Amino acid sequence: MAVKTKELKLDIDRIGTVSAILMEPANARACYVLAHGAGAGMRHASMDKIAEGLAERGIAALRFNFPYMENKQGRPDQPAVAHAAIRAAVEVAARLCPGVTLVAGGKSFGGRMTSQAQAKAPLPGVKGLAFLGFPLHADKKPSTERAGHLAHVEIPMLFLQGTRDGLADLGLLRPVVAALEAKATLHEVEGGDHSFAVLKKSGRTSEEALAEVLDTLAAWIDKLA
Repeated sequence: MAVKTKELKLDIDRIGTVSAILMEPANARACYVLAHGAGAGMRHASMDKIAEGLAERGIAALRFNFPYMENKQGRPDQPAVAHAAIRAAVEVAARLCPGVTLVAGGKSFGGRMTSQAQAKAPLPGVKGLAFLGFPLHADKKPSTERAGHLAHVEIPMLFLQGTRDGLADLGLLRPVVAALEAKATLHEVEGGDHSFAVLKKSGRTSEEALAEVLDTLAAWIDKLA
């Protein structure tokens, strides 16, 4: 399958410009606005693998840097800044990939900022949110405080979570997802950590675990369509 990769710049209103990458397979049927996690930007190897894997499944991916990552600042942006970056990315994705199913979300911090943005005001054209490891709480500090805003999201959500994820105690996440009823789906990746890496003793590779994640995401997107 032929895949086009475009280097872009996103203009964020009253904030500045950040880099972005659109990886678009021929005849893409969907586009995923893929926000990065707190500690690694859009060019991290894990982001490359996700975008490439989605392209193999006929889904485009628009990656972008949050301003703090673009400017090499250590601390993540304030939520309002992150939300503005996500809105800019969604607008560009909708313009460059017209007529396909548009979804948004991303890894950890990026996914949580996307859900916050959607809860405050719907992201135009976005049909669903997919989280690649929703960070329900800080490491070793179980809590559900970060989930409060999810009740205000009115579109379908997919939670892809490793069973060894230290940032999402499944004993807490399962009831959170259940309370969201039909609009939320939880898929547990057996043995996966926060990045879906698995231990050798699991009997499979981290690449196989990621393939499970991407297959599940692609099937869920197809149901949205």
